[in-house]
Amino acid sequence: KKLMNAASLLSSQRKKTALGFSQDITNALKQLNFLDVRFEAEFEEKNPDSAGIDNIRFMISTNPGEDMKPLSKIASGGELSRIMLAVKSVMAQKEEIETLIFDEIDTGISGRTAQKVAKRLSETAKGSQVICISHLAQIVSMADTHFLIEKNAENERTTTHITKLSEEESIREVARLLGGAEITKNVLDTAKEMKDMANRTKESQITK
Repeated sequence: KKLMNAASLLSSQRKKTALGFSQDITNALKQLNFLDVRFEAEFEEKNPDSAGIDNIRFMISTNPGEDMKPLSKIASGGELSRIMLAVKSVMAQKEEIETLIFDEIDTGISGRTAQKVAKRLSETAKGSQVICISHLAQIVSMADTHFLIEKNAENERTTTHITKLSEEESIREVARLLGGAEITKNVLDTAKEMKDMANRTKESQITK
């Protein structure tokens, strides 16, 4: 009886918390260009154990008219990377996580969506250290500190070099991501404009 009372109390607290958590995730996803997204926690009662009486699945619908599906069934790499960014950034605020690492967060995205992801990463970095590995100019240009990672073959061995870039070097690297092998003046100008735009975005976040 004591076990069931404790488990029931835990379950009711989880369900109450899940409402606010689901709304926070939904708001974060909308900021990442999921315009008609729905996200919620689905509860199923199980036999009590040390974790209580709840089996919980996160359910999501990312497009209008689509049924809710388990988050684990989402197939698109681009969707999954943005969903994980939303979940991690919300959890970082709740749990005061000191460092977040995102590897290939740019999978399957580009253009406006990439810009929104970059902005969300920057906002998350106000409360936690964010380390992000990316090949997208929109995301790279938003970095406060930019490191270039290069692999080289030396003496029949592969070595990795990490170099901290200056502002000018960062602009050239953004230009390389935009233009490929040949970096023209127009590409450099575009890269500088992207860096300037990113800096203005971050300044506006500080003043809010």
